[in-house]
Amino acid sequence: MKDGERLAAVDLGSNSFRLEISILHNGHLQRVEYLKETVRQGAGLDGDNYLSRDAMERGWQCLARFGERLRGFRPEQVSALATQTLREARNRAEFIARGQQLLGHPIEVISGQEEARLIYQGVSYLLPRNVQEQRLVIDIGGRSTEVIAGVGQRSLEAVSLPFGSVSWSQRFFAEGKLSAKAFAKAEVAASAVIEEYLERFDPYPRQHVYGASGTMGAVNQLLQSLGEPGLTFAGVERLKNLLIEAQHVDRLQFEGLREDRKPVIGGGISLLLALMRMFGIQAMQASDGALRQGALLDLVQRDDHDAKQRDIRHNSVASLIQRFGYDKAQGERVAEVAEAIWLAVDDGQGRADDLQLLRWVSQLHEIGISIAHERFHHHGAYILRFGDCPGFLPSERERMASLIVGHRGKLKKVAQDIAADAVFARQLLCLRLAVLLCHARRMPELDAIGWRLGKNRLEVHVDAAWAQQHPRSHFLLQEEALVWEKYGLALHLVERGQGA
Repeated sequence: MKDGERLAAVDLGSNSFRLEISILHNGHLQRVEYLKETVRQGAGLDGDNYLSRDAMERGWQCLARFGERLRGFRPEQVSALATQTLREARNRAEFIARGQQLLGHPIEVISGQEEARLIYQGVSYLLPRNVQEQRLVIDIGGRSTEVIAGVGQRSLEAVSLPFGSVSWSQRFFAEGKLSAKAFAKAEVAASAVIEEYLERFDPYPRQHVYGASGTMGAVNQLLQSLGEPGLTFAGVERLKNLLIEAQHVDRLQFEGLREDRKPVIGGGISLLLALMRMFGIQAMQASDGALRQGALLDLVQRDDHDAKQRDIRHNSVASLIQRFGYDKAQGERVAEVAEAIWLAVDDGQGRADDLQLLRWVSQLHEIGISIAHERFHHHGAYILRFGDCPGFLPSERERMASLIVGHRGKLKKVAQDIAADAVFARQLLCLRLAVLLCHARRMPELDAIGWRLGKNRLEVHVDAAWAQQHPRSHFLLQEEALVWEKYGLALHLVERGQGA
């Protein structure tokens, strides 16, 4: 990313949709615009986890307004992420399809683990660069709550809990009623969920605890208006008692409490108290960082080709290779050959990230063998789809899984992807040819092979001597040509020195 580059993050939360636009300045993100709309989409989920038409319409209208502001932004400048409500919604495909049209950019529904990672990254970015500080970060969202422990900028342990200010308010504070009995039930129910995860956080101290996002900010502001020193357990207890005295959200008259926050304040405070009690937290600090800043940082790091180690995806691939790797050297060979073919046929239409994804898939194409050799490409795809791959968007994981499935055998299983996406088709072709040429598990003689791409035609030029010395490779190339014929690509072998 160049200095002065505009970047945007869209957070499709359960309570609010947010758009943050920043400019990269001297390697740092400088906010230039922030838009927030209370959509309360999480409240539109019915008992069968279907979003109501009204909830979808509210979301679409907001995304249309955000989309107008994002006109002129390139795809690599925007990250639009959806969280718990759309993770749960059974009709999310309908909402996302229309939402992407209105926004003008893809919307990714990220996992709870990925949401937690980005939250920690966003919070840590706006804290002092103390690489040794052990931190605990808590984010109470509309329908999920993330708890993350880490050191400095690096998260080490994270969970996404299935409750939030919207869902807990609907469940325990129906119709806006605030009673001591309701708070007691809400805290006990939350504590029962939290207890299952407490042991995972035992190794991490509680000296530096940070609260992120809407609920934390709102509660912190209320406590300050009441003269409290900040987010302390005693202060939140006092605030709870004041809510109980009011008896109903309509009677809340606190300075700084916005109208859109009133319906969900009961659920938010009950969860905060349960979290502080169960984790033994007496005081915490409200943070300005959140998911949006984490998403913006990912955009910067993905484009930082001079510092690849900053892209968390490299670490994820290395971890997968370590856990499931069968033959690391073979993966590197295939990656090198696939890259050579890609660059030889590059017409300028692909992005650097497309080549990087091809390299990663090449390195990982055999990881399924760790499960079983039979159908190992399907096992590898499963690992990519459902394994722990921090930093990768769901669409990237799906693409990589499809490439791994399609790298051997017939192409029928990925025919739709080939027809719908020219970049995918080219990545798959490069991967299959690279695997083919490396079949003997040694580096092929790339100097003896040339590539020329035309419209729906790829010529493979080989030296006549090479063809004689490598009869199996030559045969496999001929077989591959037959495979691609059915999909509109003519693969022609031309032996140099014997005419075209």
